[in-house]
Amino acid sequence: MKPTTVSSRGSPQGGGRTLKLERIADVRADDARRYPTGIGELDRALGGGPVAGGVILLGGDPGIGKSTLMMQALAALAHRGHRALYLTGEESAAQVALRTRRIGGEAIESVQLLATNSLEDAEVAIMQVEPDVVVVDSIQTVRAEELSSPMGSVGQLREATSRLIDLAKRRHIAMFLIGHITKEGTIAGPKVLEHLVDTVLSFEGDRSHAFRLIRASKNRFGPAQEVGVFEMVREGLREVPDPSALFLAERPRNASGSVVSATAEGTRPLLVEVQALVAPAVYGSARRVASGFDQHRLAILLAVLERKCGLQIGDHDVFASLAGGMRVDERAVDLALAVAIASSFRNQPSPADLVIFGEVGLAGEVRSVPRASQRVLEAKKLGFSTIVMPLLSTEQLSDYERDGVRILPARTLEEAIDLALG
Repeated sequence: MKPTTVSSRGSPQGGGRTLKLERIADVRADDARRYPTGIGELDRALGGGPVAGGVILLGGDPGIGKSTLMMQALAALAHRGHRALYLTGEESAAQVALRTRRIGGEAIESVQLLATNSLEDAEVAIMQVEPDVVVVDSIQTVRAEELSSPMGSVGQLREATSRLIDLAKRRHIAMFLIGHITKEGTIAGPKVLEHLVDTVLSFEGDRSHAFRLIRASKNRFGPAQEVGVFEMVREGLREVPDPSALFLAERPRNASGSVVSATAEGTRPLLVEVQALVAPAVYGSARRVASGFDQHRLAILLAVLERKCGLQIGDHDVFASLAGGMRVDERAVDLALAVAIASSFRNQPSPADLVIFGEVGLAGEVRSVPRASQRVLEAKKLGFSTIVMPLLSTEQLSDYERDGVRILPARTLEEAIDLALG
């Protein structure tokens, strides 16, 4: 079917323009082709790799490894025969070259490089090179000459982002925009930036730990909340194909306050170590400190433990942490966190082969969570033989998933603590 031609007949709104409309069925799907990088963890977070014409916003703490990851991605794409362009406004060309030498590989030498803060120069470079993939490092350092506002201002960010997105869409370029973040952890600039781009990636991790997580909070070309895991080494970032085993490698045995939980990041199940330390408060009012968890969620769980389970911890300091610098936002770790607190309070360790997951309600009930079967299979794969989980979730398991593992259903938080700690 041919495109339909519609004329505005000189109306004030249309200005006499003629538009060609197409049916969705006639639009070529290959215009949105993917460019897999070959870096499995990055491709996982992107849903298979960057898309031609797609714009990706990558944010993260200073020094977390954003530029290193992007240079490794460009090198991998260049190795696969794609034209790659790296635009930097934060470093000189010599600084970028010095940093990329440790990454190694012959493909990195074919990546085109331009150090500039000018948006106009960036546009000319893109049209001159005609790349398949572009990295702009960073979008806050790009400035349009026609605007008098300073670099990094709201007006400059909107103008630069809009023009670069328009160029990427018209020329079918996969574009990465590296963004700064604020002290609160959000991407600097107006929220409209995240609405304009197709994908928003967050590069997370504690710089005191080697592990790094890349998380997709928005993805128009794939599932959101997918996570890729990397380890920072001397040569750059290295993929971690089995993060569960790595996160649990240094887990102490027979230690109170240490519990293994099964979380799900996107479609990927992960086993993580939940740690808690409960000690009498000797310096005034009791403190509650959470690392890797929502501070408000910790306060809620402590109130439920005291009111519904009889644990008198109001005059105790409580410290809770996820080992390895992980951060988890889903409610499935509620039950493990509560059991870890009870374990530390009673000074009673949980069995070494135990995994716990489930959401805890305000009435002390244990509620079901999605992807229970995937969590169970991940626990079985790593040799765990006992699982405390919500009653409703156990009813969804097949015989294959139950085989070789002891399933302990829990209706309430008090019941789960008794099952886990005896």
